Amino acid sequence: MSAIEIRNVKKRYKELQALKGVNLVVEEGEFFGLLGPNGAGKTTLISILAGLARADSGAVSVLGHDVVTDFRQARRSLGVVPQELVFDPFFTVREALRIQSGYFGLRKNDDWIDEIMANLDLTEKADVNTRALSGGMKRRVLVAQALVHKPPVIVLDEPTAGVDVELRQTLWKFISRLNREGHTIVLTTHYLEEAEALCDRLAMLRRGEVVALERTSTLLQRFAGMQLSLRFSHGVLPVELRALEVDSRAASGTNHLLRLASYDDVEPILAKCRAAGCTFDEIDVRKADLEDVFVQVMNEPEVIEGLS
Repeated sequence: MSAIEIRNVKKRYKELQALKGVNLVVEEGEFFGLLGPNGAGKTTLISILAGLARADSGAVSVLGHDVVTDFRQARRSLGVVPQELVFDPFFTVREALRIQSGYFGLRKNDDWIDEIMANLDLTEKADVNTRALSGGMKRRVLVAQALVHKPPVIVLDEPTAGVDVELRQTLWKFISRLNREGHTIVLTTHYLEEAEALCDRLAMLRRGEVVALERTSTLLQRFAGMQLSLRFSHGVLPVELRALEVDSRAASGTNHLLRLASYDDVEPILAKCRAAGCTFDEIDVRKADLEDVFVQVMNEPEVIEGLS
């Protein structure tokens, strides 16, 4: 059984077609990344999955439970960490987690609550009112609330946005442990180094459509190769080299990032630049990472067929 199945889901908000027939399957036990620029439809898709919005058409299920017709079991199977900071200012951290447990009928859950707080470094804040917490601590509480009923499927919507390095490291250590124990993780993030390090498989959304769906390693291999970063103090990139630019729209008159097939390409490129009257401020050769892949995929005109 798949952890999440999304079949031909469409959603429109007035004039905006937020989702245009999205198809995704996330298998049980996966650490799955859902990537895309702002406005791509990620949060809309998560809202439909969590029952906070209703799709215009299509079907979504969590562990075989339809989110509309079998919503109670679907929501019990799911824990969602929202992007926004949402908290109740009238309760302490422990009280908030006990109340959250009560929503799922869990009366004796203090051992698990203590374990969550310990793993998220919240133990010292257990009896502090949530309104007195810093932004980073409030986000930890959001994560704890999503985990309090031990959901088999966990969705993290930008969980480390605007938080410190300590929280990021603490969170990923705990979430990675839960994944090893069998929990399915779905992550959206703009920190692509996190997705590259953590996610087994990735889907990339662009304007409400899935434009890439593959294993992380396969995506990196598909766009494998090196890149040559050039910064000119004088001159412009020769016309015949512009086809090598990774993202021509992001290039400026002095800064360029070019694709390389091998190290042997470097000197011919530099020779052409010198012949065109260019002088260099900086030259750097590096391997492509997920951020480079993301930029290329977002600029590809066609959908990249991958693994389903």
